[in-house]
Amino acid sequence: MSHLVHRSLRQDPPIAVRGEGIYLYDRDGHAVIDGSGGAAVACLGHGEPRVIAAIKAQLDQLSYAHTALFSCESAERLADIMVGHAPGGLTHAYFCSSGSEANEAAIKLARQYFLEVGQPQRTRFIARRQSYHGNTLGALSASGNAMRRAPYAPLLSPAFSHVSPCYAYRDRGDDETDAQYVARLVAELEAEFQRLGPDTVIGFIAEPVVGATLGCATALPGYFEGVRAVCDRHGALLILDEVMSGMGRTGTLHAWEQEAVTPDIQIVAKGLGAGYQPIGGILVHGRVIEGLAAGSGAFMHGHTYQAHPVACAAAVAVQQVIAEDGLLDNVQAMGALLEQRLVERFGNHRHVGDIRGRGLFWAIEFVTDRATKQPFDPALKLNERVKREAFENGLACYPMGGTIDGRLGDHAILAPPYIVTPDQVDMIVDRFGAAVDAALASCNPGAR
Repeated sequence: MSHLVHRSLRQDPPIAVRGEGIYLYDRDGHAVIDGSGGAAVACLGHGEPRVIAAIKAQLDQLSYAHTALFSCESAERLADIMVGHAPGGLTHAYFCSSGSEANEAAIKLARQYFLEVGQPQRTRFIARRQSYHGNTLGALSASGNAMRRAPYAPLLSPAFSHVSPCYAYRDRGDDETDAQYVARLVAELEAEFQRLGPDTVIGFIAEPVVGATLGCATALPGYFEGVRAVCDRHGALLILDEVMSGMGRTGTLHAWEQEAVTPDIQIVAKGLGAGYQPIGGILVHGRVIEGLAAGSGAFMHGHTYQAHPVACAAAVAVQQVIAEDGLLDNVQAMGALLEQRLVERFGNHRHVGDIRGRGLFWAIEFVTDRATKQPFDPALKLNERVKREAFENGLACYPMGGTIDGRLGDHAILAPPYIVTPDQVDMIVDRFGAAVDAALASCNPGAR
């Protein structure tokens, strides 16, 4: 057994030794299409020479400098790329090493902002059930992932409460229109503000497209405009977590560009550095920065590796490749093709209840019966079976259980790199379809 602590302590994973394009290769020579980019991370695929060259060049010049003393050129350049044009009023960037760290930074910055502007009574956050914002204790407190929260519940902060997600497939009433359902969700958020006391709420945290926990669930039209209005009415911040859905994954650089709102704080990570280096960050609205600048003049938070020169150099190169190669156009085109192929393959599948997503970020939710939407018995671990069958068939996907409430429900995500081609999309769906059918057959011989 390995001396490394793996995700499973009962079975060692295969050793990855090489990556090229959308493929990963293990020590035994097994080639696997990285159909989910890991956890929607490897948006450029593997072995992109321009990013590797940028990392090597940065190492030759400067490997590390502590931010208590220095800034560095790569961090300054990355900030200019991200917010130099002030998208949606976002004017400043803070870079750290992961999405969890970035969520922690957003939470602390939001609290400090209200201290600086003379509203210390604001101590509460509202997030959504079946959300995921990270694994550190603050980020996990914000998260509504019941399964991941459960072991650590006694350690989580009571400053966070949760309202319903926009999960139309299961939660919209049969007698509700889309507009009525959205109005009900917005009213629920307003009611939570009132329950807590509107002037005690720091902000509302949400994923524009819910990632791992709920499986690429998109909001209905008008939802984010409605929650933005609630936040504005009560002077709270809107914090959008785009760790999975941002940086081009859904077809625009920022997922909020498709929601007719702009955030006060945006959280980014996975597609920022494409996995070439660990990096995450927050993008901050000018008025929030002005509040701190007029007060203490400092952000009272920091990490040893924040704005790391090599990580920032990698992210600069990743963003340049996305722009130079017009990859957002490819995300939109290949995303439409992936949707089409998934609908063709699973649209009438007796055990697929919903196909949902946006851009190159798609999931299917499994059911025992399409009419009743009954989920599979969690003991079957259907999502894990899909993962195993897909891997054996040369495809990596991203499965999850507990879709509905942390215990019930299974889904699997496909989030291929932005460089994917039409032939590769067909191959991904073919292998995924075979894996799904094999997994279903293994727990229910009549599944096909």
